[in-house]
Amino acid sequence: MASPVSGNSKRRRRKMSFDVLCSRPETVRALKEMGIVTPTPIQKKAIPLIMSGKDVIGKSKTGSGKTAAFGVPVLEKIVPGEGLYALIVTPTRELADQISKELKKFGRYLNSSIVSVYGGVSINSQIEEISEADIVVGTPGRLLDHLRRRTLDLSQLKCFALDEADKLVEMGFIEDIKKMLDHTPKNRQILLFGATISREIDQLKKRYMNHPIVAQAELQVTEKYLKQYYYEVITNEKFSLLVHLLKKDRIERAIVFCSTRANVELVAKNLRYHGIKNGMLHGKIDQGKRLRVIENFHKGRYDFLVASPVAARGLDIKDVTHILNYDLSQDPQEYMHRIGRTARAGGSGEAITLLSPEDHMVFRNICKSHKVKVKALPQEEYPRLKFKKENRSFESRRRHNSTFKQHVKHIKA
Repeated sequence: MASPVSGNSKRRRRKMSFDVLCSRPETVRALKEMGIVTPTPIQKKAIPLIMSGKDVIGKSKTGSGKTAAFGVPVLEKIVPGEGLYALIVTPTRELADQISKELKKFGRYLNSSIVSVYGGVSINSQIEEISEADIVVGTPGRLLDHLRRRTLDLSQLKCFALDEADKLVEMGFIEDIKKMLDHTPKNRQILLFGATISREIDQLKKRYMNHPIVAQAELQVTEKYLKQYYYEVITNEKFSLLVHLLKKDRIERAIVFCSTRANVELVAKNLRYHGIKNGMLHGKIDQGKRLRVIENFHKGRYDFLVASPVAARGLDIKDVTHILNYDLSQDPQEYMHRIGRTARAGGSGEAITLLSPEDHMVFRNICKSHKVKVKALPQEEYPRLKFKKENRSFESRRRHNSTFKQHVKHIKA
């Protein structure tokens, strides 16, 4: 006979499973096939509230499973074929595409229709898909375009969700969100999810939400899983140090963050010039190419990704062992989103900042506002490398190589 202690232990374990949180066995089966068995803290707190119909504000760190926290209960409540149930608004096309794919995996046995809606692609195919959708996941600009065309009807909507709500505000979409909410019925459920909640989001809460409940899990990765370091380096040696670090065996899979698009392009091209293969990701790269870059990184076709902050929010880029901050954004919160790309879902990781004199003030603000513990690393010896500061130098080299190849081909002919 089992002892009372072991019985209680079993009951505690059962409380932590999706068998208890979910009402449909099809959902549990799909999650198990994805290797998702034990819910994360934000999922344990948010899913029962959403299932009960409450308006919810979900706050937790990057990589904590927020998509499943709101996506699973939304899927559980859908009756396929009864019209549009939920609208999920995201700040970027990549995130909209990612959430749609995740929801389709969660609901693979539920026969629900999930549609991605964003700009940069044909609107005609979207119009047809929206008419039969149970869930629409999209970006504000294209969603408003559909509202104006009357190809998106929110008058019977049951659930309105914002993912990365703070990023939507930061990108200037607050008025667009209000316009969309004004097209929804008064009794719809509203879900706001993000790592932080700004004052503008607080306005939405007061104006549109019905007695919302905050579901909050840990907002930062603990020191046990995420180690944070910095190197003091003079500005003109920063790139040399970066190459030295990337060539170390212990850095297996890294994202190098730069604060501007220009720096992303220069760093990525200079790394290639010095024999380090990498993918490049920033907001001006077209949609198709950005998705290919992320896919190639996932598939291991290169181990390093050079990215602007567009990649720091929401995207599920797996198995990143290191984050390297080539420079820092003026927004201290951006640092937290960057380092949240590693040490995800219980894994471990390291974040390393290359700290030059111009970064000191922002770095102090980061340490003060988020109380992070970042350890200094000792100076290392490394070769000083040439850093080309203009794209023209790469372009001229490319033309030279092309001309040389044509010349060789002509001689062989």
